[in-house]
Amino acid sequence: MREFYYRSLRRRARYDRGVDRFVPRASLRNGHRMTLFGWGNPRYFPNLPPAVSRYFDVERDARVLAHCHWQRRPWEHGAIVLLHGLNASSDAHYMRGIAAKAFARGLSVVRLNQRNCGGTEHLSAGLFHSGLTADARLVIEQLMAIDGIPAIAVAGYSLGGNLALKLAAEYGAARPAAFQAAAAVSPIIEIGECVRALERRGNFIYQWNFVRELKKRMRRKDRFHPGRFDLSRLNTIHTVREFDDAYTAPHFGFKNADDYYFRASAMRIVDRIRVPTLIITAEDDPFVPSRPFRDPKVTRNPAIEVCVCEHGGHCGFVGPSTPGDDGYWAERQIVDFVMRQFEISRAAVVNHEGTTITT
Repeated sequence: MREFYYRSLRRRARYDRGVDRFVPRASLRNGHRMTLFGWGNPRYFPNLPPAVSRYFDVERDARVLAHCHWQRRPWEHGAIVLLHGLNASSDAHYMRGIAAKAFARGLSVVRLNQRNCGGTEHLSAGLFHSGLTADARLVIEQLMAIDGIPAIAVAGYSLGGNLALKLAAEYGAARPAAFQAAAAVSPIIEIGECVRALERRGNFIYQWNFVRELKKRMRRKDRFHPGRFDLSRLNTIHTVREFDDAYTAPHFGFKNADDYYFRASAMRIVDRIRVPTLIITAEDDPFVPSRPFRDPKVTRNPAIEVCVCEHGGHCGFVGPSTPGDDGYWAERQIVDFVMRQFEISRAAVVNHEGTTITT
């Protein structure tokens, strides 16, 4: 099987120069092993400075928490906003892994918790769904307007990857000049297909874990907002689809889970992306099928660089480590991609306006 998929030979030469070939760690050439290793392997980031907490009021009754790592004089540096996956938080290992790599390269980093994630159930009256881009949009726009950040990228894993792509598509050609790059790893860009894959017998452990955590969150939510949600159905729910039918879809006005999955998927509008975008996914991902990434809406969009690796699992992409590289390949590709896009934009600004942005 080919290690990479390219949209055309014409684009292949340019793409090869930008993204390294992924070579999995020898013991992780199985998608399940790679996925479970990524979930369970402890990681430490001694060189990442302590984060500064910051709250964003995204709606009248909703507030989100971000953990930020600021460079000195942040208005002179680019920044990357990171979006986590389902049931994760700003403390997810890949959020901290990207943060450490990006900060070392001179970028500021904003690790954003989605509503109710990272122990923030008390901050929002309602729920969150996989296509709710308004929160990340507000954060980005405040970073530009209040903090004066001159160059911003957004990157997400899994559910966060869908959000990053959907947000980039919603901006389309009208994106702010400071919004210069997007990246997604194992994004659930066709949510319905991912949920169907999750329901396969071989994916029981992932389904069980997702549902267990969703139920825990609803019970924590009830402690802060008693009676707001009917918890009587929780014990009868065994799948993500059943949870979304009972809670997510009706809360946001979708007809049912299928309607929610269809309308919240970035695939509906991915062809509208105009900002340089990197997508990384794997053929052996247990529950994110690779078929959507070969759809012409993706492959014919000149703004998108798509890399479908033979191995990598779900949000894994762990290769051999060296003294200067921890082996988390996708994290390095994201930072390299963002730095390249910021440099391209910086050079254009210098050429046309004679000003400089430090990235």
